[in-house]
Order: sequence, then C-alpha cells, then structure tokens
Amino acid sequence: MKALIVYGTTEGQTRKIADFVAIRLRKLGDQVTLVEAAEAPWDLRPNEYEAAILAASLHAGIYQKPLVGFARTHHQRLCQMPALFLSVSLSAASRDPDDLTSTAACAERFKQETGWTSAVVHHVAGAFRFTEYDFFKRWVMRLIAWEKGVSVGSSQELELTDWNVLAEIADKFHISAATAQKSPSACDHGTSNAKLD
Repeated sequence: MKALIVYGTTEGQTRKIADFVAIRLRKLGDQVTLVEAAEAPWDLRPNEYEAAILAASLHAGIYQKPLVGFARTHHQRLCQMPALFLSVSLSAASRDPDDLTSTAACAERFKQETGWTSAVVHHVAGAFRFTEYDFFKRWVMRLIAWEKGVSVGSSQELELTDWNVLAEIADKFHISAATAQKSPSACDHGTSNAKLD
C-alpha cells in the first residue's frame, strides 16, 4: 500500500508521533511518504496515494494552519480513500469528561471547516515539553499539569503518548486500508470508509 502521512507540529511531539506511525507502516510493508504540512511541496497530490493519515496538535483549541489548509484543499480525495486524522492534545490523556468533550468538539469543528466530514478521528495524548516553552507558556503549562495532577519540573519533558495504543491504531489502519472499498460519496453522507473498530 502506498500511504501518505502529513502532519502539523509546534513543539515536536506530533512529528514524533507521525514518524512512529510511518515506521510502523513501513514494517508492515507499506510505502510511506512523510511530510510536514508547513513544508509540503506545491505538487503533493493525495490522489497518487492509496491511503492517508493526517496528524495535528491542538493549541488553545486550534490545529496548525498548514495542516488545516491541506485537509481543506484535498478533502474530496481524503473522503474517497482510507484516511484517518490523529488529533494530538494533552486533553486526550485526561479522564475529565469536560476535557474529552472539548477535544472532541475541536475535532468535529476541524471536520466541518475542512469539508473532510468522513474523517476517522483518533485522539492521541501529547507531551509536556517545558524546554520548548517561553517563560509565560512554561508557567501556563505548569498550571495545566498541576490541574491534571501531574508533577513535573520546569526543565522536564513528560510524554503522555501511549505508544502501544498508537501501534494498534497503525496496525488496524493498515489492515482496513488494504481491504477498504473507496466511496466517492463519503463526504456527502458523512460516513467513514475505513472502519477501525
């Protein structure tokens, strides 16, 4: 299978997640192209691929603009192929119903704004990367960590990503994409063309 992975990242955790998925799919025999949305070549065309994964991280309820723009530009093709969206956030590791509801709402807004309404969404926990923050953001993130009951030092990095779960997501996507029937009308009906349950 020829697969495309496009990601948006701010502090680097989503890049690490995208790279992990790419390596996993390659081990399963897939040909994978990995591209950061902000550096995507103008002639990158999803219609040259059989499956796609987009990944972006949430910051103040917003995903990276280049990734959103890529999804909006290519939403019709994404609807026609096995494709999924990895939404990366700290809230994905939370057990607070309000956090989970808010994160789900952000992903739903992404689907509506881009037109990729058939997107299969997986919420992936990100990381605290204090070495990447400026003074103000470090203070805010320490407050968030405290509210979530996480104890970290100001110079620490703490990954919340569950790599075993992410490996399962990649494995299931590989299997479903290999057998999926492409549906050109998926966006019109808001239905998924790659079942991962």
